[in-house]
Amino acid sequence: MNLPAEFITKYQKLLGDTAPAFFAAFDEPVEKGFRVNPMKPVTPAMKAKMTMPISYSPIGYYGKVNGNALEHLAGAVYSQEPSAMTVGEVAKPALNERVLDLCAAPGGKTTHLLSYLQQTGLLVTNEINPKRVTALGDNVERYGARNTVITNETPAHLSKALPGFFDRILVDAPCSGEGMFRKDPDAMQYWTPAYPAECATRQREILMETVKMLRPGGHLIYSTCTFAPEEDEQIIAWLLQTYPEFELEPIEKVAGMVDAKPEWADGNPELAKAARLFPHLMRGEGHFIAKLVYRGSVEPKEPRLVRDELKPEQRQLWERYAKQANLTDLPAWALQAHGDQLYGVPAMMPVTRHLKIFRAGIQLGTFKKNRFEPSYALALASADLALPSLAIDHQQWEHYVHGETFQLATTGKSGFTVLTCAGLPVGFGKVVGRTVKNFFPKGLRFLATDENTQL
Repeated sequence: MNLPAEFITKYQKLLGDTAPAFFAAFDEPVEKGFRVNPMKPVTPAMKAKMTMPISYSPIGYYGKVNGNALEHLAGAVYSQEPSAMTVGEVAKPALNERVLDLCAAPGGKTTHLLSYLQQTGLLVTNEINPKRVTALGDNVERYGARNTVITNETPAHLSKALPGFFDRILVDAPCSGEGMFRKDPDAMQYWTPAYPAECATRQREILMETVKMLRPGGHLIYSTCTFAPEEDEQIIAWLLQTYPEFELEPIEKVAGMVDAKPEWADGNPELAKAARLFPHLMRGEGHFIAKLVYRGSVEPKEPRLVRDELKPEQRQLWERYAKQANLTDLPAWALQAHGDQLYGVPAMMPVTRHLKIFRAGIQLGTFKKNRFEPSYALALASADLALPSLAIDHQQWEHYVHGETFQLATTGKSGFTVLTCAGLPVGFGKVVGRTVKNFFPKGLRFLATDENTQL
């Protein structure tokens, strides 16, 4: 790989005798990986792929998965570079926590956090770039999240709306991307010797707002996909100097991870508690991760939480559908209508009138004239809900994702039914006699074949 000359000079000085092995790693093949979603069933095709477990992630495996495969479209697997999985494992929220993923698109870290929250608590996942937030929304929906609010905001606006609110905040910071040069050579086009310092300025601005949103005793996880000390050790050194209420917690170094380098910052030995991931030392790309606990003592005032906001006729339509669908034990949602769309907003979400909300919880469906029509998102989130369901085979699934109706061998129970394939919810169909009418979203339809949908 033709690395920038200034990049080579910089890391020859920093790495010394280990620099040749570091540079040689850029010519090695890129490692592929995927995670399984513990909230959804494991199919036989998945089991056949789960042969090379990643030692530091109980849900991670080496290998490549097909984006058109049933398991990927149904949110049972998520393609993720192996080193990136370390971030979610270090962040690892406890059940019922209030969590913020501040720089979230396209959703790899968010879905990893969801795996540990297990539909409990609250996850606010934010992306400042309006062009990238759609991909984040797609991945959250596919994963089947019922406890997530997606925002499209600046850190400054979020900190004003949600001061001292979160138990855990992940900042996977925008960075110079040096650790991704092997995976994405185009990233080198943006790199200059001054670029890491420019990114560091933005990272400090992000962290100044992040600090305001963390409750006493809460955790901050900071990560980048760069090798640059300006964005890694030096950022954490600045944070500790500026906010003495923070303490670093040690990260266990496994599978080739190494201590961060205090000598690349201010020499504070505490910095060695953070972790560096180098491609010549482990199977994956470059990352830096630090985990800190906030020892502040002032407890913030608890905010007012969301409540139901439905018109009487809307509530009547929803309750009629919920009764027909056997949705008796509902998750902790505040039911809110935005136009003709019904959302289940996580009950732990504060009232925030001035934030740009991309998706206010899970979209439950659409109010039509005298009826309620359930959503694709509700189907994908229904793995442990008692909704009516109908098992279909892989050939029927191929017809379904192409937008076609299909026939049953015998007359089925009329009405909206969650279609499952290999045990995975894949969307809603509407049974009328022996016909299953198609409700797979038009924008997602494609021509599926046995060849192009193999996991």
